[in-house]
Amino acid sequence: MTGKTESNAWPAGFALNPRVATIDPDVIAAFRGVPAAHASDVMGRHIGARGLKAYHGDLRLHMCGPAITVRTRPGDNLMIHAALLVAEPGEVLVIDAGGDTSTAVIGGLMRTTAIARKLGGIIVDGALRDVAEWAEGGLPVYASGHGHRGPSKDGPGEVNVSVAVNGMSVAPGDLVIGDADGVVAIPAAEAPAVLTRCLAHAKREEQIRAKNAEGIRDYERFYAILRQKGCPV
Repeated sequence: MTGKTESNAWPAGFALNPRVATIDPDVIAAFRGVPAAHASDVMGRHIGARGLKAYHGDLRLHMCGPAITVRTRPGDNLMIHAALLVAEPGEVLVIDAGGDTSTAVIGGLMRTTAIARKLGGIIVDGALRDVAEWAEGGLPVYASGHGHRGPSKDGPGEVNVSVAVNGMSVAPGDLVIGDADGVVAIPAAEAPAVLTRCLAHAKREEQIRAKNAEGIRDYERFYAILRQKGCPV
């Protein structure tokens, strides 16, 4: 059942670790209205996954939930299935498949399972297939690419370990948000502070948006920056 040997050690390359849940549910709920761009801005604008494509059709879908992570051998999805068995509603499945897009590691049948288990979304540094099914919506999904070639189910792989997905580091239990602009992972311990900064950022942007809508020219703001850079104004 556990996959352990008689010596009570995991076989090489296999691990099915416990879920990690440390973020207050109220904090998670508050992030459901936070754009990925705002989180990126307040965290230094150098974080987030690169090169992921949204495959869920309706780009208005907002992804938000704690990460359950998987590291799998490229072209194999055995441990992804194992993760689906233990995933809880609202969690986001984050899959490090080595960036390989020659073989899909998730497809339409797994989409059905994920929707039934009410997952918050799926991210895969690798490929998916059954593109038309994912495009029906109902579940945010991001992948590096797609193709028709199906996976093996041999392993190895690990569940709930730190992973790297398209340049983004994700630890089990980190908060992952995504929208039409892309995906951002927020370390669990930093989530409350990041939320506070995001709300303040949104308030500032709303004030700027209101001025822009009225056609107000913000000379003071931009001329000050230009003067600071040494540009004569």
